[in-house]
Amino acid sequence: MTEIIVSEIERWLDRLYVAAEGAGLRDEDRRKAIEVTAMLVEIERAVRRFRSRSHLTLVDAAAGKSYVGLLAAKLLLEPMSRPASVVAIEREPRRAALSRQAAERLQTAISIECRTGSVADPDIWPERPSIVAALHACGQAADAIIERTISSQARMLLLVPCCTNSSIPSAAMADEQADHQGIPRHAPVRRRFIQALVDTERTWRLEAAGYETEVVEFVAATVTPHNLLWRSRLVKEPVRMAAARRALENIWGVRS
Repeated sequence: MTEIIVSEIERWLDRLYVAAEGAGLRDEDRRKAIEVTAMLVEIERAVRRFRSRSHLTLVDAAAGKSYVGLLAAKLLLEPMSRPASVVAIEREPRRAALSRQAAERLQTAISIECRTGSVADPDIWPERPSIVAALHACGQAADAIIERTISSQARMLLLVPCCTNSSIPSAAMADEQADHQGIPRHAPVRRRFIQALVDTERTWRLEAAGYETEVVEFVAATVTPHNLLWRSRLVKEPVRMAAARRALENIWGVRS
C-alpha cells in the first residue's frame, strides 16, 4: 500500500488551489485534507482489486474542485504506472474551471477530464466506470450518483453523502413514516429517525441492484458529522439481491 499522509495532502491542496488564490490553508482546508486522505486510502484499496494492466476509469462525482480525482491521479494511479483516466463531474461552472486549472498545474501523465454538468445526466458519464468516488455528495446528488452507478454498471462505488433535506424522495417518505410511527417532532429526534431510514434505503437499493455494500465511518465525527462511507462492489449475487429487494419493500411497510 502507498503511504498517504495528511501533511502531504495539505501541501498538494495548498499548491494546487490555495496558494494559487493568494491565500493560506484554513482550518476547514486541514479538515478537508483529512477527508481526502481517507478517501484516497479507500480508492487505493479499490484500485488493487483490478488487474494491473486493465484500463481503469475513476469518476470523481459531484467533484467540487476535484481534490479527490486529481490527487488520486497524481499520488495513486501515476505511481502505479497503470493505464487509467479520471473523469471529474461538477455542475458549478466556476468550480469545474478551477479543477481544470489545477489539473494543468498538476502535470500528470494520467488523463484527466473535468466535465461540467449534473451527476443526474447520464450523457455526462463515461461508459461502465471502474470506480465511482464521491466525497460529500449533497442532498439529491448522492441518490443521483447511486442511480448512475447502477445504470452504468460501475464496478465499485465509494460514496460519502452530505446533508439530507426534504427534496430527497426517501426523506419525504421517512417523514411520513415518522408520523405513522409516532416519532415526536423534536428536531434532533426526528432528524435522526429520518436519516436512519434514508441511509437504510440507500443501502438496500445498492444491494438490490447487485452491489455488496458496507457502511463504515471513514473519518472521525470530530472531522465531519457526515462521516459515513458507502463501500459498494458489483457482485450480482442473486440470493443477496432478492433479500435486499424484500428489505427495501419492507422499509415503508409494503409487503410483496
